[in-house]
Amino acid sequence: MRILTDPADVDAGLAVFRTAMVGMRPRPPHPEGDVFTLVEKGRMVGGFIGDQLVGAADSTTGELTVPGGARLAHAAVTRVGVLPTHTRRGVLSALMRAQLGGQRDRGVAVATLRASEGTIYGRFGYAVASELRTLRIEKKDAVLRPEVAAAVDRGAVRLVDAEDQALPQRIVTAVPAARPGTITRGDQWWNNRRLWAEATPGPRYLAVHGAAGAEDGYVRYRPADTAGWFTSPERTVIVEELYAPSAAARRDLLAFLLGLDLVDVLELPDRPVDDALPHLLTDPRAARTTAVGDETWLRLLDVPAALATRSYAGTPGDAVILAVDDPLLPANTGVYRITAGGATPADPGAEVDARVDVATLAAAYLGGTPWRVLAEAGLLGGAAPGDRVVTVLDRLFAVPEAPFAGVMF
Repeated sequence: MRILTDPADVDAGLAVFRTAMVGMRPRPPHPEGDVFTLVEKGRMVGGFIGDQLVGAADSTTGELTVPGGARLAHAAVTRVGVLPTHTRRGVLSALMRAQLGGQRDRGVAVATLRASEGTIYGRFGYAVASELRTLRIEKKDAVLRPEVAAAVDRGAVRLVDAEDQALPQRIVTAVPAARPGTITRGDQWWNNRRLWAEATPGPRYLAVHGAAGAEDGYVRYRPADTAGWFTSPERTVIVEELYAPSAAARRDLLAFLLGLDLVDVLELPDRPVDDALPHLLTDPRAARTTAVGDETWLRLLDVPAALATRSYAGTPGDAVILAVDDPLLPANTGVYRITAGGATPADPGAEVDARVDVATLAAAYLGGTPWRVLAEAGLLGGAAPGDRVVTVLDRLFAVPEAPFAGVMF
């Protein structure tokens, strides 16, 4: 295992990933031959057998927003793959161990990824920490409630050049989303997004919200099919991204989308599970959930820092002594006292209320999975559904908004 720093090796790592994924389109040439416009230098781990590169795992640096609004140093793990000729030989396990240890040594507190399969990453301490849903809006039935429609500022939304990457990047940086699970996006993310758009033909549109120089949200959208657009009985628009941290921006951008002519259906594939959008309509059923799936897979690399950084709800008397086990990163193994005022290492000899592995803690960390669910699944050692400790944990880890990132990488 070694970090890939030579551009040719990084290119080879990208090729390994695409070969492992089977169904991906060929990668377009990177700009001016500089692969480090797409891949952060010094982050890709390569696995070799002799001189042959047989596996790779990449990541980019950034920050993850946690409950309470603080941010933790974060690694967005991506491009993980092993050549099909070398699977089932421990290559992936070695890559993950090298990546996890290397990230922690760099001072990274948390890592997240989007999993191609649900059975791979749990054994490395990852767990599903947020979900998303797909909404399908039948436009003929989608009418804003009168009081919502009266508040819409139709002059706040304007179309801009769909190829403009600088403006959305500036909006995301200037107006960060406060939901737990939100991640920052580096230059490589924006460069990859641009190349993906260039390699995917067809019309695209970009509308922004707010006055010039003070924009606070945007929506990207495209038609699902252009070949039969004018004769189709169900002309569908795919909303690729609706970035609108404020309720006003979400309302105005939704009104803009509902006002599109020649459109029968709006599909929004990446929305938080507690999205208020259906409730803005006179008929909430006009915005139908067609799918729910896992989004953020979270790995806690520095448990003491992660527990100490997020805020907790509950009452002043709420306290739990939680034992955490992490066989891959033993420095995380320990006993922690969690109260409404914060989390600290427990006093030596403190009586433990419940025991978890690091993946179970990750599932609950952002507030996306209730502890009662984990207890019912048998993942909370020493506690069962209905026990006081489970009730207290649910109060402590409660969040006002469901975690959601809304970003693929």
